[in-house]
Order: sequence, then structure tokens, then C-alpha cells
Amino acid sequence: MPDEPDRQSIVDEEHLRLLSLGYMISAGFAALFCILGLFYVLMGIVMGYALAHAPVSVKTGAPPPAFVGWIFAGVGMVIFLLALGVAIARYWAARCIKQRKCRTYCMVIATIGCLEFPYGTALGVLSLMVLSRPSVARQFIGSPGN
Repeated sequence: MPDEPDRQSIVDEEHLRLLSLGYMISAGFAALFCILGLFYVLMGIVMGYALAHAPVSVKTGAPPPAFVGWIFAGVGMVIFLLALGVAIARYWAARCIKQRKCRTYCMVIATIGCLEFPYGTALGVLSLMVLSRPSVARQFIGSPGN
């Protein structure tokens, strides 16, 4: 039967591997969420084009405002960029955990991820619990960002 330090290192390795996998899956879902932002951009462009070329209204004598469609496109672009940024940040956290570097960055991403209920909260809390262990912190020593 292995002694306690060997057993703890095996547990730490497994937990870090699972955290890395969890952040990869989370990054994939965030990247998938980008599609929603692109859908809004497309919908806004179509609305903006359609409203710009709409016939003049009989009651008001003016065409409907075309800027409404462009507002949709702008909101969609913001959603797209934010979701893409979250996906990249989580993917980078997964790589950092796998390579045992930038522990502080991983803890910051875990803390921010706690805002995303329920999956992000669970992943963030478990990440903070694992990354706060002294035995895990020793594995990250010697890399920049610790």
C-alpha cells in the first residue's frame, strides 16, 4: 500500500486532470454560445437592411427607423465577443492546469466562473478547493504567474 505522500500526489494528479477536462468542456460550451451572438448579428443585419429599404408608412409619412436592426447587430456582436473571450480564457485555464503553470490565473478564472450557475459555480468552487491545497501549489512553483 502506498504511503500518504504518494497517495496524495496520485489524488492531486487525478483532480487536476479532471479540472483541466472540466475547463475544456466549459470552453466548448462557451464557444457554442458564440453562435447565439452570431445569430443576433445576422438577424440585426437582415432587419437593418429590410427596414432601410421598407416603403414609406402611410400614417406617419416616414420609413421605420433602420437603426433598430443595427442595434440588434451591435448587441449580437457584444454577445459574440464576450462569449468568445470567456471560451478563450477557459481554454487557456485548462492548458495552464494541464501544464502546471499560472496558478493565480487559474484561480482568477475559477472565481469569475463561480458567477455562472450551476456548472460554473461547481467547477469554480472545486477548482479553488484543489488549487488551494499546499500539495498542488508545490506543483505550480517555478512557473510564472504564481
